[in-house]
Amino acid sequence: MTIYFIKRVLQAIPLLFIISIISFILMVAAPGDPADAYRNPELGASQDLSGVIKHLGLDQPYHIQYLKWLKALVLEGNLGYSFQDGRPVLEKIVERIPATLTLMGTAILLAFIIGIPMGIYAAVKKNSLFDYFALIYSNLGYSVPSFWIALMALLVFSLKLDIFPMGGMRENYDSFDLMDRLHHLALPALVYAFGVTATKTRFMRSSLLEVIQQDYVRTARAKGLSEKKVILKHALRNALLPIITLLGFQLPALFGGALFIEQVFAWPGMGRLAIEAIYVRDYQVIMGTTMIGAIMVVLGNLIADILYAVVDPRIQYSKN
Repeated sequence: MTIYFIKRVLQAIPLLFIISIISFILMVAAPGDPADAYRNPELGASQDLSGVIKHLGLDQPYHIQYLKWLKALVLEGNLGYSFQDGRPVLEKIVERIPATLTLMGTAILLAFIIGIPMGIYAAVKKNSLFDYFALIYSNLGYSVPSFWIALMALLVFSLKLDIFPMGGMRENYDSFDLMDRLHHLALPALVYAFGVTATKTRFMRSSLLEVIQQDYVRTARAKGLSEKKVILKHALRNALLPIITLLGFQLPALFGGALFIEQVFAWPGMGRLAIEAIYVRDYQVIMGTTMIGAIMVVLGNLIADILYAVVDPRIQYSKN
């Protein structure tokens, strides 16, 4: 299995290379100029920014800019320096990763704690009142945009009811206050988990309904096993395989969702860093956050492969 995963990682290198090229082309093709962030509003278009453009390396041909960025990344592990403040991009991203992982991790945990049992119970109690509720909830959570839910949650729970803060990660900056952090985390995490939980519920219900119709499940019932044992021991393990696949693909999707959630709730994570970089056309930060997202896609697929083998012992990865 070790050789298999090493090969998968090596195969991902050309993919990441192609993603970086496409991202760079789309970035430089977008309207606007990174040097505009240095423009003095009082001087307007008359201001000479040639020195700034040369300092940032924007006077060079696009292919030279890309090759210099790629060389620094491959040889030095350097994602470049921010056009906005001159700080290393990797340093800025590393500062924001803990906040994003806290938000994403909490959302995923809530999705598994709530979504998986809800999907199982809805499948077992098919056509019951709870099943109809689960279907309505999963359809709503799957289709309603996360940013709209975030805005409505802010309007109701922050502005109207004043239960949760309007945004940010903490109020107390002098020392670590767990309750203060949890108070700020609760609303964005619940909003973030709303759609993820709905997806887990929907897929868990559908997968389990398909599995319990299989012959081996009928045989287990015919042997006199209790329904609880039939579901948990025989059906659930196979029903979890699509959920594992979904988890692998959801990791990059969760990062994409963080762009909106972090912006709405002023959460100081990597998603908000990417939004801020787009506003000022900070090419280096945009490329850095894009590559982190691409790496998450690769890691998500590798994690799904590992969990596949754990859940289903019939799956074995050969050396070929």
